[in-house]
Amino acid sequence: MATVIRLSRQGRRNRPHYRVGVFDRRTRRDGPPIEQLGHYDPLIEDDEKKVTLDEERIRYWLSQGAAVSETVGSFLKKRGIEVPRKKRKKKKTKTS
Repeated sequence: MATVIRLSRQGRRNRPHYRVGVFDRRTRRDGPPIEQLGHYDPLIEDDEKKVTLDEERIRYWLSQGAAVSETVGSFLKKRGIEVPRKKRKKKKTKTS
């Protein structure tokens, strides 16, 4: 099963709150997660309290091959957690 660590939106209109979770890649944005790993509240002023993450479980899911969304990747980079890069496919060159 291909998994991804990403955000799901919670809260009400004009007061967003996000949960960080592990999802099957095919799950809709606010669908049920496999596991909750933290939360993000963009309206909090203090940067340290804005994002709460379970770093041990995130490292576990990364070791299992979970992909990371760009936003969650930026959170992890600030925390010093190494995010594996996607492997790029080599372009085929024409030989004539």
